Amino acid sequence: MDFISLIGLIIILVVDTASSWLRMFAALAVSVVISVSVGIYAATHRKAERMILPIVDILQTLPILAFFPLVIAIIVIPFEGTYLSLGINLAVIFLIITSMIWNIIFGVYESIKTLPQEYSELSKLYGLTRLERLEKIYIPACMPRVVEQSVLSWSIGLFYLVTSEIFSTGSANYTVKIGIGSAIASPIITGNVISYALALVIFILFVVVTRLFFFKPWEEYATRYNKHVEEKTSEIKRPSYVQEMGEFGTKLMKRLGSERLVRIGSRLTRSRKGGRRISGYADAGKDYDELYRLVKYGIIAVIILVAAGVVALRPYLIGYEAMVLQALVFSFARVWLTFAISLSIGIPVCVYLIFLTRHNSKYLMFFQILSSIPATILLPAIANALRGTPAYGEVVALIVFVLSSIWYIIFSTMNVAKTLQPNILEVKNIFGVKGWEAWKKIYFKAIIPGLITGGITAVAAEWNASIVAESFTVGGTIVSHVGMGLGELLDASLAANNLVLMFVALINLTVMIILLNTFVWKRLYRRVSRIYS
Repeated sequence: MDFISLIGLIIILVVDTASSWLRMFAALAVSVVISVSVGIYAATHRKAERMILPIVDILQTLPILAFFPLVIAIIVIPFEGTYLSLGINLAVIFLIITSMIWNIIFGVYESIKTLPQEYSELSKLYGLTRLERLEKIYIPACMPRVVEQSVLSWSIGLFYLVTSEIFSTGSANYTVKIGIGSAIASPIITGNVISYALALVIFILFVVVTRLFFFKPWEEYATRYNKHVEEKTSEIKRPSYVQEMGEFGTKLMKRLGSERLVRIGSRLTRSRKGGRRISGYADAGKDYDELYRLVKYGIIAVIILVAAGVVALRPYLIGYEAMVLQALVFSFARVWLTFAISLSIGIPVCVYLIFLTRHNSKYLMFFQILSSIPATILLPAIANALRGTPAYGEVVALIVFVLSSIWYIIFSTMNVAKTLQPNILEVKNIFGVKGWEAWKKIYFKAIIPGLITGGITAVAAEWNASIVAESFTVGGTIVSHVGMGLGELLDASLAANNLVLMFVALINLTVMIILLNTFVWKRLYRRVSRIYS
């Protein structure tokens, strides 16, 4: 390749990546607007809360592949013909939104639910309108969490970017004309190593620039905005009988945006698209918690009854169910094996970053950039490097699973434990605890709540990652696949346009995740909450 051709290729790849970034920013903007509206509404209206949270919790368990038929039927097909390109771009943005939006909604909801009651009382005392409460209280309160969750959503969206820009069903293929997904797909198919390497380098550069020049300034702005509103709030002249109450509220307001050690009912989310996300069910009270259980069990009961009726009318579905259960067992084993690997790596990394180094902010920035490089972009390089090794497909799948889950464990644990860091270090120094004793009696116990909440997001992220980890196909070229797994089955059913089999698999996946959350994660979280509260 001569110099002129190389420059031309670089320009094309920069334009492709910039086009994908425009879709990402459009999806993020829509996700933030919807999330702030829905999250605040759910947190301030009891009836809406009871409907919205269970629906969002179930939707976020579905992998992005579940939305492909819906997108093709509703968004793409009506635009076929002259405006097909517009329909495909709208479809890609919608698919990315389905991976971004859920954890931001729960982040906003949790921020509003954990506001001190004094602010609600003061807003009523001063006769603030709904718009004024939104401007002066709710938006400033949720801004830090919106930014925090948007960083995570961006990483999740990038994970599904390639999958979103290249999607198909049956014999119909829909690919964006300009985008990093299609730009990477071509060298994967043709084996053009130089093009793929350049695309990877440019993609990473875009990730770094976005983190340094968009998210970092946004975080600083959100902090300044929140602080400015707090100062304005503290300047309000209050009647003497509410002066003390207002001062107390102002102090608490200054803590908004930071994680507390244990917040009953909050759980860190997933990718679903990319994993489980933050939830605050217990904050709604015991009556809501009971209602939520009834809703989940009711959904499962309805699914079972409908499935039984359908099977009675369509006996061949019994064979589909057997195939799905067999695939589910294999994926279940991979998910928990890689979760154990992620824990074995994540725990010492978290302890080092939180308690053993003074440069944790620099490491955190590095990890945030690293986590924004999705496994889907690295997968071809990983696959080529490992090709020919024993159990090649399984090894590639395990690596993708780990890369998809470990960041949730690290970030969740750091967010939860960092508020205790000064006190824990002070206790450690006073009593002179060192070595293994410090790990056993101090470090590990301090990070347990973060490990539980991070575990919820990590495991769900792995289930979503199974779509590409167990079967990654580009333009009919199989990059990597396993012999049996739910992700492999979903991909094969969509490629064969067998939507019935795909929906049977998705129903099984949804029911399994609901049961795991109810009987495993939620019980673990409650036990930890009781111990640490």
